[in-house]
Amino acid sequence: MSTSAFGDALLASALPLIMEVKRHDGHGVELMGSRTTAEIVAAYARAGAPCISVVTGRWFGGDDELFREVRGLTDVPLLKKDFITRERQVLAAKDMGAAAVLLTARILPKSALPALIETVLSHGLTPFVEVADREELASVTHAERCIIAINNKDIRNQERDGGEIDVSRSLLQEVIATGTPCPVSASAILEPRVAAELVHAGFKGLLIGTGLLQADTVAGWVQDFNDHRAALVAGAAAQQAEALPGK
Repeated sequence: MSTSAFGDALLASALPLIMEVKRHDGHGVELMGSRTTAEIVAAYARAGAPCISVVTGRWFGGDDELFREVRGLTDVPLLKKDFITRERQVLAAKDMGAAAVLLTARILPKSALPALIETVLSHGLTPFVEVADREELASVTHAERCIIAINNKDIRNQERDGGEIDVSRSLLQEVIATGTPCPVSASAILEPRVAAELVHAGFKGLLIGTGLLQADTVAGWVQDFNDHRAALVAGAAAQQAEALPGK
């Protein structure tokens, strides 16, 4: 896979959703239930997932075997979502077939993030850099080759808070200004309506895990998202038409 395989797949898709495989949330609540990994991946594929995130961090019940299992079930680009701090972890992710790896600015020293971004790029993977405030965003280098994701939850408490979508809304324009081709909003996006609003505001991708895994069906959640998105586009077009001279 090329350096941009993950981002290219997301940007080229009509469905800007990174669908996530995660065993449980920060509170330990099971998300997969009686479903197998294969059943979840198949549901994502039927819904049109352009790429998939696999949470291998132990806080969320993950491990590398889960990643390998997903890799064996799909050909779409995969994000390995873990607490990656060393080159050996990057190499291991590449060997497993990852196209992108998570770099969490909040758990890394400010001076370490740029070096780790360069390490990830040097091994042909995409840095999926997660930030939660302006200071963290300022430490991101090579933004034009990174996916920058705004985390709506606080990783310092194992994402046990309810999350705050306004974090994404407040940082969006500054993330776009970095030159990243793919600003992403991540975590706490449970409702299809909120997801549609974020894409309408300018996000090129959304990382959705719990919302999809707790939905009655993945297909139903995605349909609701598409319906809300279409309504927003139609509403914006109507407002533009009303603003034309002579109206």
